[in-house]
Amino acid sequence: MPSTPLHLDTPLFRTSASYSASNKPLWLKLDALQPSGSFKLRGVGRLCQHEIENGAREIFCASGGNAGIAAAYAGRALGIPVTIVVPETTSPEVRQSIEATGATVLVHGSVFDEANAYAIERANARKAAYVHPFDHPLLWEGHGTLIDEVVAKGAVFDCVITSVGGGGLLAGIVAGLKRNGLSHVPVIAVETEGAESLHASLAANERIILPAITSIASSLGARQVAQHAFDLPKHHVIESVTVTDAQALAACLKFADAYRILVEPACGAALAVADVHADILARFNNPLVEVCGGIGVSLEKLKAWKERLL
Repeated sequence: MPSTPLHLDTPLFRTSASYSASNKPLWLKLDALQPSGSFKLRGVGRLCQHEIENGAREIFCASGGNAGIAAAYAGRALGIPVTIVVPETTSPEVRQSIEATGATVLVHGSVFDEANAYAIERANARKAAYVHPFDHPLLWEGHGTLIDEVVAKGAVFDCVITSVGGGGLLAGIVAGLKRNGLSHVPVIAVETEGAESLHASLAANERIILPAITSIASSLGARQVAQHAFDLPKHHVIESVTVTDAQALAACLKFADAYRILVEPACGAALAVADVHADILARFNNPLVEVCGGIGVSLEKLKAWKERLL
């Protein structure tokens, strides 16, 4: 790892047992407090540093939001220009946040896949580095630092709960567990209904492409999970579960009330597990929840979602 990573060693907090229906105290790894607003800075920062160390003078990245702002933050910190390609579904507020962080924003395509293809095309044309938002070994190495930090703090945990989009965070957590001698610790992988590309793929025993993303948890909106993430359950105990948009939103609101931190529904999915799937946690004593964060949230958005869903 580089000697000066761009991400922070984020706080680790323990809830009371009464916080959730699981009646278990939960370890919360607060990556919502990263400078970029989400865990993405861990891996994206690592990959951007690697590209610059190897001569890159410009970076392109496709993103629905969180990887984009992480790459923008990395480019600003490292002093090189960054262009983020977002699909049309990315909100004006998120586009403005990425631009405010110092990157150029291009809008292309109706879905991430189209934005991603265009980002690769533009990077090749300009002989720039291309940074994938979730499918690269150095991303996973960077994301795994969250496990390094929890272990370094001496926290004992016996499962990890994480949201899954394209699978980069899941891959990083498994890599982090492995390098800390914790390959026996299961991971509970959570998606919202309408964005459950991993769950559907595991059920079908093949890596499927969802016809569309219908969940409000747009940060989980990869229509196809990365091959590496799909293969992980063959080597590590991973339990795939889903929650509804309403359940993810309820978890966001409860978390905001309790800890005064706003997170996206994509993050709320992981926080919802201890209430929605309390039965799954019955066999564990010290669950660790990755509070992955996300910039696609505001008081107004939470209010609008609440009026629609709850």
